[in-house]
Order: sequence, then structure tokens, then C-alpha cells
Amino acid sequence: MNAIRNTALLLSLLAVPALGLAQTPAAKQATPTKSAATKPARAAKTAAKAEAVHATKGVVKSVDATSLVISRGAKAKDMTFVLNPSTQTTGTPAVGATVQVRYKSDASQNVATAVSVQPKK
Repeated sequence: MNAIRNTALLLSLLAVPALGLAQTPAAKQATPTKSAATKPARAAKTAAKAEAVHATKGVVKSVDATSLVISRGAKAKDMTFVLNPSTQTTGTPAVGATVQVRYKSDASQNVATAVSVQPKK
């Protein structure tokens, strides 16, 4: 009985390291070059910048059906926004009214996604 148990123990002690050596290493995958790896990342960042929504607040200088110009203060430049049918408008923007504008930068234009007229204080 002891001989069988000792033989089984000896075989199991020899089998464990042998199984570890029998494993083959994983095939090494080819890594893309640095420039190839960064091109999709750059494209994603550019797309994210184009889709980023910004917000600003100012006083309406002029408004019509397709554009809105606001003044953000004495030192800041005026900002012009494109208004389109998908622009959500809360209230009626009029010259002199304070508005909050959410917009996306599309090429060289700021396209308003939402315009909210702020109540007078």
C-alpha cells in the first residue's frame, strides 16, 4: 500500500513540472509602427473636437433667421453663430437680451445647438 502511494506521489511530483514545460509560448503579434498607431487616435481626437459642445453667454448685438451675434464683454471679441432649423431656442432672442448659447465648431463656423434667453434681473 505504501509502495503504491509513494509511486503515485512521485509521479504527480514529476508530472506537474513536465506540464509546465509542455506549454508553448504565445505567438508574438506584430506591433504597428508608431505613425500607423497614432493616425486613428488623431482622427478620433479631431472628430471629438468637431463634436465637442461649447457654451458661452453674452448680450445679443444682432439676430436674424440664420445668424446670431453676441458680445461677451469689453475685452472679448464678438461671436457669430449660425442658426439652423435644428437649433433649440428658449425664449425670443432680441437685441440687448442676455443669452446663453451652446454650440459646436464646424469648420470655421460656430453652429448654435441651443439658445436660451436669460430673464432680466
